[in-house]
Amino acid sequence: MVNLPEESLIVVENLYKSFEDGEVLRNISINIKEGDLVSLIGPSGCGKSTFLRCLNCLELLDSGYIRVGRTELRRGAKQRPDEKMIDTAHKIRREVGMVFQSYNLFPHKTVLQNVMLAPVVVKKMRQDEAREIALTQLEKVGLEGFANRYPSTLSGGQSQRAAIARALAMNPMVMLYDEPTSALDPELVGEVLQVMKALDSEGMTQIIVTHEMQFARDASDYIVFIDRGEIVEFDDGDILFTNPKNDRTREFLRHFNGMGMAVNC
Repeated sequence: MVNLPEESLIVVENLYKSFEDGEVLRNISINIKEGDLVSLIGPSGCGKSTFLRCLNCLELLDSGYIRVGRTELRRGAKQRPDEKMIDTAHKIRREVGMVFQSYNLFPHKTVLQNVMLAPVVVKKMRQDEAREIALTQLEKVGLEGFANRYPSTLSGGQSQRAAIARALAMNPMVMLYDEPTSALDPELVGEVLQVMKALDSEGMTQIIVTHEMQFARDASDYIVFIDRGEIVEFDDGDILFTNPKNDRTREFLRHFNGMGMAVNC
């Protein structure tokens, strides 16, 4: 076990991941403290989403080290996955909530039933206990009046908030979001981002892949810029947007000058 500060909820060291068409992530190392809200930015195809999927073990890293809470997963180069490694990956997955671009709500179930499902099936929770938890999480995301509605009757923003409530119902240590507002109309983006801000105020650790640069700058404890499968730069939003140290970061952020985010180029 590596010697780590106690406040680091998530630790990643020397993470590599590749697919048949080539290497996607290389030498990714980062520590994330409990309660941090971290935004991942970078050009499309740079590896941001793959990094999230490795963090919650939807994709098994090729090599490197991941720790979430006290659960550690280490894989050496060319090491074949064994039963212990797969079991550890499952343990990590149970500690991590994941929200995707698409909502993936079951259309034949009500909002309440969607949120209750994982606690009942995965955690073997009693129906009455799962219902209480689900109603609490729906209230947290502002959907307390929508429990008996079906997904087809919800707006995109409401559907995404229901997806967040569903993930929260599993009581995760950390929430991961893969471009959660990219499929939403502009007027609905704010209601989803507001939920993340509220969770941040409650101390929830959150990692967000986003193209919402104003949100990233205003709400994040720090921002991580990823390009070509590497962490190029990370810093406080005001510093990274106004005085990036790396040329690749500076070039990426030129596009956002027109949003009032002046970059010293």
